[in-house]
Amino acid sequence: MATVAEESIAPLPKRKRQGERWGRGDRSALAIWFWEIDRVLLALVTLLIGIGLIAVAAAAPAAAHRYSDAHYSMPRLYYFWRQLIWTGISVPILIGVSMLPKPVARRLALVGAVAFTLMLVLVPIMGGAEKNGAQRWLYIGSVQIQPAEFLKPMFVVAIAWMLSLNAKDQKLPTTAMTGGFLALVAVLLMKQPDFGQTVIFAVVWAMMLMIGGVGMKWLAGLAGAAVAMVLAAYEFYPVAHERIGRFLDKGDANKEIGGQVESALRTLTHGGVVGTGPGAGTMKLNLPEPHTDYIFSVIGEEFGLIACVAIALIYLAIVMRVLIKLLHEEDRFLMLASAGLVCQFGMQALINMAVNVHLAPSKGMTLPFISYGGSSMIALSLGFGLLLAFTRKNPYLTRSPYVVTWKSQ
Repeated sequence: MATVAEESIAPLPKRKRQGERWGRGDRSALAIWFWEIDRVLLALVTLLIGIGLIAVAAAAPAAAHRYSDAHYSMPRLYYFWRQLIWTGISVPILIGVSMLPKPVARRLALVGAVAFTLMLVLVPIMGGAEKNGAQRWLYIGSVQIQPAEFLKPMFVVAIAWMLSLNAKDQKLPTTAMTGGFLALVAVLLMKQPDFGQTVIFAVVWAMMLMIGGVGMKWLAGLAGAAVAMVLAAYEFYPVAHERIGRFLDKGDANKEIGGQVESALRTLTHGGVVGTGPGAGTMKLNLPEPHTDYIFSVIGEEFGLIACVAIALIYLAIVMRVLIKLLHEEDRFLMLASAGLVCQFGMQALINMAVNVHLAPSKGMTLPFISYGGSSMIALSLGFGLLLAFTRKNPYLTRSPYVVTWKSQ
């Protein structure tokens, strides 16, 4: 019977010489990032970006037709070419943020949370003209920014940081602190008005409290407050009353404004299982925002219900992968921040798809990485870059600098 006689300790092989192809021994910043990053998440988001470009190309002619008039005929692929530019700007941002060390990424997000909250305050003061009855954009020179889009991922990281402080000092009223931050953001958003974004912020905040292990009394109170606030919004907040009323009033489906969601559902199902084919859709010409809010319906018409199901599964795969990875995360901040970011991402996708299939009232919510939009695309890239940074794992962290080999006799 063999027994352990001795252990011999041999150093790891030296890195290959310059000019040779380096594998895991390559310690350059890019190589370290490649081995630490969740490559499955990176592949899934890359797939979504590619699908988004195809979808915007399909929706662009309908959007150009809608915004053309007797004096100006917009080029058919105007929105596609612009989206291509936004993608070229956003992808390097996503990669760059994902390469940041976790403490640096956290500090960046906390500074961003303060900066974009201040921008949100300035929107009604220095904002531009209203669009579709709302004033949500801030103009800095010739650049147009929607602060709420950028604030969403920063808000999540700020909430995660505040909740994580409880581990150091349990006397800190962290739940109340985060609630105060949410209340400030909600008031600023409701003034724009932006009911859909307010819902996203509130739901993600509640999810993070549940993940953070808040007591049952808090959860019961939150559930009751949520019901009361929805009822109050319907009664006293004109935007909420109008949107919920349109959704519930089936008899209003033939009106141009009231029938937006009905029109989206008819467009989505018009192509059947496999779709009418790229560029062959006709129902999309009746959609109010075919390249943004209702791009999911355009995908359904031209590429079929099977494409819609595939996209929904990609979003689900991203959410499930992150949540499963977090089951073994011991750092409270990283766990809360990553869970909050992926829940926010998934919730935005879910709301957009639910609106398109007439399961929720219209909220003006984009489909992440698929809908057209500069602010949306860059903000989503920032948020997903933070998610990739917080979920990076160092494969060398638990390795000894020596390889232990055993000899038996």
